[in-house]
Amino acid sequence: MLDHLLTVIREEHLAEQLYHSLVGLEIEEHRIDQHGRLSQRPHPRQLGSRTIHPYLQTDFTESQLEVITDPNPNIGGTLDQLDTLQTVAYRSLAGDDRIWPLSMPPKLDETDLQFVRNHFERPAIKPYREHLIHKYGLKHGCMTGVHVNYSLPDPVINRLYSHYTQEFPTLVAFKNALYFRLAQNFVRYQWLLTYLFGASPIAEAGFFDPVPAELQHPVRSIRNSRFGFVNLPQEQVGYESLPGHLAQLQAMIDAGTYFSAHEFYGPVRLKGQNSAQNFLTGGIRYLELRDFDNTPFTPNGVSRHALYFLKFFMIYLLTQPLPENIATARLKNQTVALEDPLQATQYQAEGEQIFAAMREMAKQLNAHTEQWENIDDLEEVLMHPELTPAAKLVAKMHEGSLMKFGQAVARQWYHERISAPTLLPRLTQVTAATQRFVMAALQAGVRFYQVRDEDGADLLMFTFAGVTQVLQERDMQVGDPNQRLHELFPDLPSGDQGVIV
Repeated sequence: MLDHLLTVIREEHLAEQLYHSLVGLEIEEHRIDQHGRLSQRPHPRQLGSRTIHPYLQTDFTESQLEVITDPNPNIGGTLDQLDTLQTVAYRSLAGDDRIWPLSMPPKLDETDLQFVRNHFERPAIKPYREHLIHKYGLKHGCMTGVHVNYSLPDPVINRLYSHYTQEFPTLVAFKNALYFRLAQNFVRYQWLLTYLFGASPIAEAGFFDPVPAELQHPVRSIRNSRFGFVNLPQEQVGYESLPGHLAQLQAMIDAGTYFSAHEFYGPVRLKGQNSAQNFLTGGIRYLELRDFDNTPFTPNGVSRHALYFLKFFMIYLLTQPLPENIATARLKNQTVALEDPLQATQYQAEGEQIFAAMREMAKQLNAHTEQWENIDDLEEVLMHPELTPAAKLVAKMHEGSLMKFGQAVARQWYHERISAPTLLPRLTQVTAATQRFVMAALQAGVRFYQVRDEDGADLLMFTFAGVTQVLQERDMQVGDPNQRLHELFPDLPSGDQGVIV
C-alpha cells in the first residue's frame, strides 16, 4: 500500500510543495515571579478574554501561558509570528513576572501546589481539571512543551491520489492513509527526535517524592519518558491501525477513562474532526506532534533547527514503509528518553542509517542548500551527544538544579524584549503607531494578517467573529487603538474562560 511514493513525488515534482507543508505552533510556558517560583499573579488582564483569544491562552494552571501561531507554509513566517506573539505576551506581563524557559517547572513546595489547586478562574472547564488532578496529580499538569501542528498541502494530496485510485476508493481514504502513515512513522522514529531535541534532564525539588531510581541522574527528556506527560500505562492508545486507534480512543472516552479526546497524551494526535468516529468519513486534516521539549537556547522556546529538520523529516516519514511493530517503537523512545545525555544513544547505528537514507532522498529530490546544511548539523548532533540540548543543560546545572540558570535566562529574555528599540521587532517595516495598533489588536484577541495589494503596498487585515477589516497604515494612526478596535469590532468582549488542551 502506498508503494513507490518517493518515485511519484519525484516524477510529479512535488518536493517543493511538500517542503511547504503547513506548520503551526503551540508553545506552553510558565510565568514565574522574582524568586523563580510559579507566579501567583492572575493571567495578564491586557490579554483579553481567554474564551475567544486565538493566540494567547492558558492551560492547566493560571501561570501557564500558551502561545499559538497560525499555520504557515514557511518556517520563517511561523517564527516571525511566534516572535511577535511572544513579544506581546512579554510586554503584557505584570509586575516582576518573567517567563520560565524549561519544560519541567521550577521548584515547587506545598505552598505553590496549594495555590495551583485553589486558583483557577475558568469555571466551565473546572470539572475536567479536577478529573486530571484526581487521576494524575497537580504536578503532572505543570509540565510544558511545544506542539507542532502539521498538514500536507491539499493540491499535493490530490495530485498523489491520481496515482493510487485503484488502492483507495475515495480521496478521504487516501488522505487518511497518508496522514496515518506519517503518524505511525513519527511514533516509530520518535526516539530520534527525543535524542536530538530532548531538553528536560532533571526535575527540580518538590516534583518527585520520592525521586525514581531512573531519575537519580540526568536523562535526555523526563517529559517524554514514562515519568513525564503521558497517559497511565494501562490506558495507552496504540497506533497499529487507523480503525483500531480510533476505536480504542472512543472506547476510552465512552467508558469515562478519558474525560475527552484532550486527555489522550500520545506523541501524535489526529486533528480536524470533533469526534473519533468522524475521522473515517470526514478525514484527518492535520496532525498534532507532541514530542518537543521547550528549549532554553532560543527566546521563542522552540529551535529553528528543529523546525527545519522536522519539515524534511516528515517527507522522509511519508515515504517510508509502515513499521512492523509500533509498540516496540514506543518502548524504544522510552529507553532513549532515560539515557545519560552525555553518552551516545544505544541506537546510534540506526540513527546513522536514517541520516544516510535522508541524504539519499535529498539527492533524489534536489534538496536546497539549507536542507543539506540542516541534515549536516543534526547528524553532527547524533555523532556528538554533548551537542544535544539535554547535555548542554547538564553543563548549566548548579548543585543538582537548573533554578539559577532558568532564572538567569528568564531575566535575560525579558530584558531583551522590553529594551528592544522597536515595539514589535518583526514588524519594523511599519510605523510605531501601526505597531501599537497591531499590539492592541493581538492583546484583545483579534486575528492579524499582513498582506500586499496588487501594487505591492502593505495592507493589514484584522479579523474577529467573522468580520474582517483591511486597513492601510493611515487608518491606524490613532490616539487610542482600543477605542478604534471596538469601533471596528463592536462585539469584541471581555471575560476569561479558556480551554485546557
